[in-house]
Amino acid sequence: MFYKLRAFWSQSFGLPAPPLTEKNLPDQTGKVYLITGSNAGVGYHVASILYGHNAKVYVAARTESKALAAIEAIKQEYPKSQGKLEYLHLNLSDLTTIKASAEDFLSREDKLHWLDNNAGVMVPPKGSKGSQGMDLTYQTNILGPFLFTKLLLPILKRTAEQEPQGTVRVSWAGSLAVELQSPKGGLVWKKGKDGEDTLDDKGDNQLAYGVSKAANYFFATEFGKRFGPRDGVLHNCYNPGNLASELQRHTAEQYGTIAARLLQILLYPAIYGAYTEIFSGLAPELTLEKDQGRYIIPWGRRALSMRADISHEATKEDGQASKLFEWCEKVTKEYA
Repeated sequence: MFYKLRAFWSQSFGLPAPPLTEKNLPDQTGKVYLITGSNAGVGYHVASILYGHNAKVYVAARTESKALAAIEAIKQEYPKSQGKLEYLHLNLSDLTTIKASAEDFLSREDKLHWLDNNAGVMVPPKGSKGSQGMDLTYQTNILGPFLFTKLLLPILKRTAEQEPQGTVRVSWAGSLAVELQSPKGGLVWKKGKDGEDTLDDKGDNQLAYGVSKAANYFFATEFGKRFGPRDGVLHNCYNPGNLASELQRHTAEQYGTIAARLLQILLYPAIYGAYTEIFSGLAPELTLEKDQGRYIIPWGRRALSMRADISHEATKEDGQASKLFEWCEKVTKEYA
């Protein structure tokens, strides 16, 4: 309990100023970035800042009209930018569509400097399912990003071969929920219809969200372990911060109106989350040697610790991180 309180306090109050913002970010001419869920919220601000510094940014989102509206708004915000904004259809809740999205991107680009797995859902209406009938949070926050990232590993590797070491990256969206809401060990399993272990949401949206964020931390450590040294790509996970964004749209129905209003008091403007994410993707002080699988906290700091049980499962050879990776491989195999 003491650790959770310390984590909550250290990542919510008295936060240092962000070290990397639109004011000191270097020119990004020639860089290609793919930001999932960047039609709104934190992802929108990430895309906006990068475009404002002349990067080519793919706005990966499910709804074309919303993405195009976001693109137009960003262009109006930075009328002098020499960058580019492109829409990429990506529906993480439907595994049958993700390969086509990856192939669309690969047909248009020969390099990718940063994949920011920013998109996700937070406590959607109870009983919400993805297109394959699994819990919506698990499909959107876990299986979708896993498959999409796996399909983009080759282009990330090729880009890393041509760029300074440690500058090509994949960032995974964590949350304070990794440390406060996830169960012991991070994940919960049950026996599926085939008799094999499968992730269990227990019909509890808050549990599912905590599990999904722990899973993203495990992806950062496990992808980093399996592919980081081979590909020269740095994987990390970030807690963007307690933010007022689109993710909170279902909180009143989940927690009650009073709790939702109290939560608003603790929330910072969404752009601060963008600073955390941009640090994860672009901060020059992050290196392959020291920061593979690193957890980043608001508004751009290396976390000095992780909850002990989560850290243990991420590092041991047959831990939950490894088990999760193998399970995702099995579930997504037919869609790859």
